[in-house]
Formats: sequence, structure tokens, C-alpha cells
Amino acid sequence: MVIALWAIPSAALLADGAGLAILDFELNDLTLSPNTAEELERTASIKPLLAEVLRREYAYQIVAVDSEIVANANAGFGYLFDHDNVAAQLGRDAGAQWVIVGRVHKASFLFVYFMAHIVNAETGRLVGDLSVEVKGPQREMTLRGVASLAQRMAEIVERGD
Repeated sequence: MVIALWAIPSAALLADGAGLAILDFELNDLTLSPNTAEELERTASIKPLLAEVLRREYAYQIVAVDSEIVANANAGFGYLFDHDNVAAQLGRDAGAQWVIVGRVHKASFLFVYFMAHIVNAETGRLVGDLSVEVKGPQREMTLRGVASLAQRMAEIVERGD
């Protein structure tokens, strides 16, 4: 079961042809047996799955950001998630208008949250704060969660808030 929990909408989030940079999702695993191989694999799969859905279903242009540059900008776990201005600079330097910074928050073995901040690369402002609950580790549930996250992003754009 996948449930979209909340979102902060933004004006003209991803206009037609807008370049969108997606950074790797980080795993915040708070369980008694953290960072299992299965959970690390799922977390690593989210960025490419999200890029594919956004490209295929919503026709967004995905802009690559060099992983070494991201690593050099990242001062530690959660830094880019918490520092919109630094994520924005990464997006600007790559030629993207928007940056998605993601996290997988796992507080239980029963469910996780796929979280994403959407940052305007030009202004450095957080324009979207999304969270989707995913129950179970199965690949099918991960795909549904990613699709729900992409849909929430598209809904923000369509509303034009």
C-alpha cells in the first residue's frame, strides 16, 4: 500500500522542457538492523527509477550531476537535504532549473518514507517537500512509491500554485 502524505506546492515547479537534476537518495535507517544490503540496493534504485518515470510519463529533461562534484559538496549525511542553497548551486552548475534531493527514511521494518525536496536552482528556495509512505520491501512496492512521488511532483506543476 502506498500513501502520499503531504506536499508543499510551488508556482510553476517544472515547466515544459525544464531541466531537472536528481541527486542520489540517502538512506536514514533507524531500525535495529540498519543498512542491510537489500535496503541499500532499494535506496540506490530510487534515483534511476524516478528519472525514468519523470522522463517517460511527464516528459521532463533529466540533467546529470557528476557524482564526484556532489560528493565534494556534501559535508555529511543529510547535508544536501538540509541545505537547499548548496543543492541549488549543484543544479545551477549542471544547467538544471530544479534539483531533487531525496531521502529514504526507515523507522520500521514494516514501512519506509520516500522523501524529496525540490529546490529551485536559480533562487535556492525549497519549493516542494514531498513524502510517500511505502509498506514492505518488495520491488513492486518500491516502483509504486516512486510512481506516486513522481505523480505528486506533476500535481504541483499542474496546480500552478
